[in-house]
Amino acid sequence: MRTPLLVISLGLLLVGAAPALDSLNVRLVGHCSTPDVAQGVAAMASYAYVADLDSGLRVISVADPAHPTEVGHCATPGRAWRVAVSGSYAYVADRPGGLCVISIADPVHPVEVGNCDSTLNAVGVAVSGDHAYLAGGDSGLRVISITDPAHPVEVGYFDTPGNANDVAVDGDLAYVAGGDSGLRVISVANPAHPVEVGFCVTLGEGLSVTVNGEYADYSDGGSGLRVISVADSAHPVELGHWGPGYPNYVRAAAVIGDFAYAASDMSPVRVISIADPANPVEVGYYNSGALALGVAVAGDYAYAALSAGGLLIFQYYGGGVEEEPSAELRTASRMPTVAHGALFVPEATGQKPQAASLMDAAGRKVMDLHPGANDVRALAPGVYFVRGEGRGIGDEGPIRKVVVTR
Repeated sequence: MRTPLLVISLGLLLVGAAPALDSLNVRLVGHCSTPDVAQGVAAMASYAYVADLDSGLRVISVADPAHPTEVGHCATPGRAWRVAVSGSYAYVADRPGGLCVISIADPVHPVEVGNCDSTLNAVGVAVSGDHAYLAGGDSGLRVISITDPAHPVEVGYFDTPGNANDVAVDGDLAYVAGGDSGLRVISVANPAHPVEVGFCVTLGEGLSVTVNGEYADYSDGGSGLRVISVADSAHPVELGHWGPGYPNYVRAAAVIGDFAYAASDMSPVRVISIADPANPVEVGYYNSGALALGVAVAGDYAYAALSAGGLLIFQYYGGGVEEEPSAELRTASRMPTVAHGALFVPEATGQKPQAASLMDAAGRKVMDLHPGANDVRALAPGVYFVRGEGRGIGDEGPIRKVVVTR
């Protein structure tokens, strides 16, 4: 069984660097503008939910990731800072308006159903069971009962040593990004009386924290990604870190599987392998000069919230399928190619027809291919891989990368 880990990103204020427009193993899939500063984002099913400061909550359909479209919005009393989604509700940290509860049962017509003005500095939110947890800046951690979403009510709080900038909850433990006081681990087994059980001081200012399965991530700026074991919640211990340094001030991160996705000033998304917690390694990035303030991961896609307003959708394709060299496919005439909505697979040189499969970046088969033209107009734009049939049992044959565009 894997040891639970906490991933942290740390940093300093950075200004004045020229953007580097390049990428590694990450492609930009789609973009949708928002009216204000996209401060935070959550993703569930076919929708992304953007906390867009003075323009409230924006609901964006991502059913077609290449063409995300806003379908609904809901104004909030304060400034929408962060958002968490659970069931048919979105919970917005609405600085300075406390907790705003919005029904998203009809994504086209989201509507506020409840509000709890428990803190004037609500900058982070997490939901677990019948409670929402607010990071209240200098007001610490606030625990809100949402048993009745129309009437959320504060039931407990804990005054953290530093500013509570964000919160994530896993079981009976809340993890607070505590500014310059580092990671604070707080037991919420009794929601009315939260109690700190452990802490780990970090180098920078804790900005955000999320939990995903066995992992949590704690973003703290320019010191990068710090991996902390929380197997012993009373004594969290740093195991390793990845430090981007200038000019990549890391503001938020999300973890899924063995990968952390970091949002930063110069790179809306950087992908860090944490398969070896003691030695995190960058395996992908997309540099555009855009400042990303929030990031979420769902399925095959990462969603970045931009300070300039808008949602960017990315796909990391470095962890699923890898191209392999092949003597049979060395010439340009024998490479699979895409043109005018058709994927052309070359004929075999021998008597046996060449069978092939088309896979997505995660290694899942999308469709069977036959020699000649294959209609791929129904596929979403992106990076795919053609796998040829091998010569014997257990031989999967050569793999070649192809890019499908509109």
